[in-house]
Amino acid sequence: MNIRHKATSIKLNDFHSVPMRAFHMTWLAFFLCFFGWFGIAPLMPIIRTELHLTKEQIGNSAIAAVAITILVRMLIGWLCDRIGPRRAYTWLLVLGSLPVMGIGLAHDYKTFLIFRLAIGAIGASFVITQFHTSVMFAPNIVGTANATAAGWGNLGGGVTQFAMPLLVAVFMSYGAGSWWSWRLAMLVAGIALLLTGVAYYFLTEDTADGDWGTVQRDGDKTHASGASDAFRAACSDPRVWALALLYAASFGIELTVDNFAALYFTDYFHLSLQMAGLVASMFGLMNLFARALGGIVSDRCNTRWGLRGRALLLGCTIGAEGLAMMLFSQMRLLPLAIASMMFLGLFVKMSNGANYAVVPFVNRKALGAVAGIVGAGGNLGAVLAGFLFKTPSLTYPEALLILGFAVTACAPFALTLRFSESEELSSSREIAARLSGSLSPSTAFGD
Repeated sequence: MNIRHKATSIKLNDFHSVPMRAFHMTWLAFFLCFFGWFGIAPLMPIIRTELHLTKEQIGNSAIAAVAITILVRMLIGWLCDRIGPRRAYTWLLVLGSLPVMGIGLAHDYKTFLIFRLAIGAIGASFVITQFHTSVMFAPNIVGTANATAAGWGNLGGGVTQFAMPLLVAVFMSYGAGSWWSWRLAMLVAGIALLLTGVAYYFLTEDTADGDWGTVQRDGDKTHASGASDAFRAACSDPRVWALALLYAASFGIELTVDNFAALYFTDYFHLSLQMAGLVASMFGLMNLFARALGGIVSDRCNTRWGLRGRALLLGCTIGAEGLAMMLFSQMRLLPLAIASMMFLGLFVKMSNGANYAVVPFVNRKALGAVAGIVGAGGNLGAVLAGFLFKTPSLTYPEALLILGFAVTACAPFALTLRFSESEELSSSREIAARLSGSLSPSTAFGD
């Protein structure tokens, strides 16, 4: 499918063009999904007391929140290839808002676990975010667009760390009590998701050339009829699985820190609920620039060294992330712990951005499938890390140290991300054609 009108630049003050309207809606939708997805995390000190949860039960709930997303991300990638990103996002936002609002009905460990499992489905929103920006922006800027939209969306994971305790405090100030307050806070998050789902349908287009079905009918018929074939093609490409592993080592770590940071600073540094949430939010707030930085640097590496440069950058940021995590695990003074956590956050976010700056070039006819599989890898990493944090014999610092070694060991897999001469040539030609405005309907770049 050859989409002619992809944007070759990002103009943040543009809310009218189709690509930039999609850009702003994708990051906003993902921001709210992340907010609802991890809205419970900073409230766990309250919920732990109310529902009498053990360390193992808390670990199980954290695993549940990311486990279901593995399956849903793979499904949503296939769905994007089939019906397009606009309808896929709308349905996910509307349906995903229900368990976010409904978790207030939880009254014991089992019901709480079920709702956290259901809420995890909205984590698949990331795949649609990356798919939508990938079909809206040209190869010269797609790394920056993907990383910025995802980074600003991931920012929700940082904002929720201090916003949810603050929202709870507001409800309590009106006499609601802790039992009602955390439930009402989650209700607010769910309503925001529901309204955004409706807005997404009416304010975005599938591609810069129009509706997904129309573009498919007018374009590559093989692509239009082959969502299942595209998924099989993605599964058979070793590069997809290498990217999934590397994403497990970056985004999996991000989810893990988002889940446990507030508890970590409460238990090991004896901070209050609000202060622990504020400190934990610093990790997520680095998405404001750090993930975008990974995409920006990747686009620059592509200009100088081609697609190979993107892969090498990813390996370097993953290696630095692993070393930073080992450092964080050893900090016992609060100022040093905060500083090392932010240092870790820089490379975690950059690795995320660098990874999805590679994804659009692996198999352009199976973009949704590739994005879904790689995204699922991130959640699988969080699930595996969650087992470390629920193990009674391991302290949180010990779990972090083990994860640091594991992440560092993953870095060399970036060397397996090889691109053929024809793939390199196709990418460079498309960039030149789009920047010069000479892209024609007959030009075949395999998008």
